[in-house]
Amino acid sequence: MSSVMAPAKDSNAMCPKAVELVLVKEQNGVQLTNSTLVSPPQPPVETQERETWGKKIDFLLSVIGFAVDLANVWRFPYLCYKNGGGAFLVPYLLFMVIAGMPLFYMELALGQFNREGAAGVWKICPVLKAAEIRKDVGWLASHESTCVGFTVILISLYVGFFYNVIIAWALHYLFSSFAVALPWTHCNNTWNSAGCVDDPAGNASGRPGLNHSFRTTPAAEYFERGVLHLHESRGLDDLGPPRWQLTACLLLVVVLLYFSLWKGVRTSGKVVWITATMPYVVLFALLLRGITLPGAVDGIKAYLSVDFHRLREASVWIDAATQICFSLGVGFGVLIAFSSYNEFTNNCYRDAIITTSVNSLTSFSSGFVVFSFLGYMAQKHSVPIADVAKDGPGLIFIIYPEALATLPLSSAWAAVFFLMLLTLGIDSAMGGMESVVTGLTDEFQLLHRHRELFTLFIVLVTFLLSLFCVTNGGIYVFTLLDHFAAGTSILFGVLIEAIGVAWLYGVWRFSDDIKQMTGRRPSLYWRLCWKFVSPCFLLFVVVVSVATSRPPRYGDYVFPEWANALGWAVAASSMCLVPVYAAYKLCSLPGSLREKVAYAITPEKERELVDRGEVRQFTLRHWLLV
Repeated sequence: MSSVMAPAKDSNAMCPKAVELVLVKEQNGVQLTNSTLVSPPQPPVETQERETWGKKIDFLLSVIGFAVDLANVWRFPYLCYKNGGGAFLVPYLLFMVIAGMPLFYMELALGQFNREGAAGVWKICPVLKAAEIRKDVGWLASHESTCVGFTVILISLYVGFFYNVIIAWALHYLFSSFAVALPWTHCNNTWNSAGCVDDPAGNASGRPGLNHSFRTTPAAEYFERGVLHLHESRGLDDLGPPRWQLTACLLLVVVLLYFSLWKGVRTSGKVVWITATMPYVVLFALLLRGITLPGAVDGIKAYLSVDFHRLREASVWIDAATQICFSLGVGFGVLIAFSSYNEFTNNCYRDAIITTSVNSLTSFSSGFVVFSFLGYMAQKHSVPIADVAKDGPGLIFIIYPEALATLPLSSAWAAVFFLMLLTLGIDSAMGGMESVVTGLTDEFQLLHRHRELFTLFIVLVTFLLSLFCVTNGGIYVFTLLDHFAAGTSILFGVLIEAIGVAWLYGVWRFSDDIKQMTGRRPSLYWRLCWKFVSPCFLLFVVVVSVATSRPPRYGDYVFPEWANALGWAVAASSMCLVPVYAAYKLCSLPGSLREKVAYAITPEKERELVDRGEVRQFTLRHWLLV
């Protein structure tokens, strides 16, 4: 018997370093051959060539555009101010290094190696992919349901139902900004109430705080009465019809999304050249204008004031942990989908470091812009900064418009600001929609062959369900979805994802995959984070999220019990896919319990090893190896 080493033939040219071992045996003048793969394994073999990004910068801008969203402007600066100013950066940066970056890196590598969306990548752990397994025919993949993949896809779809509405609000404000006089500067509009006052500063005495008096300013009444028409609804049981102005803006948003996505990453990669870069130009312009305003220095001092005593409070660490999870966008399947269109040998490690660093720097620098204007507003109304500082839609649709209305060329500044919000929202919405489209088209070839029609179907479904959020009481539906759709459920999804990759698939095997792509194995630091630190961090955040959960509120409106139950049902609808499908598949598999578990936790490409009884997950080495 003799052996010959020959180069592997890779039709996709994805990994030229892989080799094929050919055993040649001569018997009665006839040569018999048998081929096996040399470790590390070949990259996934695709039946058709996968689309890739036109340029590397298209991918980077898409990831940055998705991760840097409206929350970077309205949430991080407020959390930093509320939790000890500069002291908040201590837990924030700590959690970024030990959990945020490793999870971000993991998702980019997972999508790039398997070259599939959030659903298809879970062939590395079939119990989470829920593949149909038949012992008599080996591994049957004619129809597969991906519980973890569909969990994140469903969450992305839920988020699209209300996130697009924020973009529609910004578009409505953008159109209103082209008026000679901004409509939120005075109280003589048809929507204003008798309690509207042009200058609430002199009427703030005797009230609990300026936040309450702000509800009667022209800016507050324009948002709640002029745009939302909230005064025409009594609550969730009295939503009323969709407002035609917001419906038209929402329709325009989904049209923009469709034509940005219909041709795949080749078109979306060009759109982000505008949507991902425009916010930085506008933020810089607003910063230059903001720091020249009276009171801006006081606002920035309040933003950066260091109170290390606040680090003794658990709430500060909890806020930092949850902000890391949501600001980076892990768990939505978007990073997996985007990276699946990379070249196989792309340096995903470098991409992870660049994009997470840009995201954190953007969050931090946006605080200077926000608090320069908040300091100006506090001085203008002669109140403490604490009375004007808030997060959420109230900051960007009430406080900021009022501040911009006092500036020279106020219409121009307002138009620029809301154009920034529009671009911030569009590329994040594009990422969420791409996660849904890529995840499902990779699983179902029929959808893949008709991607344009399927994308149209998804945006139309999103539009129709979003109509509930543009009714008179739509803000209540929006608040309910915002509170439940992607809170605990997304944290749970990322936790299961981390366990599936680090423990069931194996950190060592995952590192082999990365080495095959980049030529270098991840350092011990990353492997320790993936196996121990990140799962523990996520488990902590999930437990705390459930333990500290409170019913949603909007202003003085208290949501009824049935609404809270409905919200938890929405959250559970995505979370329950994992345990229910896993339990069902384990019960439906033939064979002994050991065989069921073996088939369930062994990657599809290692099915022959299971048939021979060689299951590496049943060895102590697999669980101890880092």
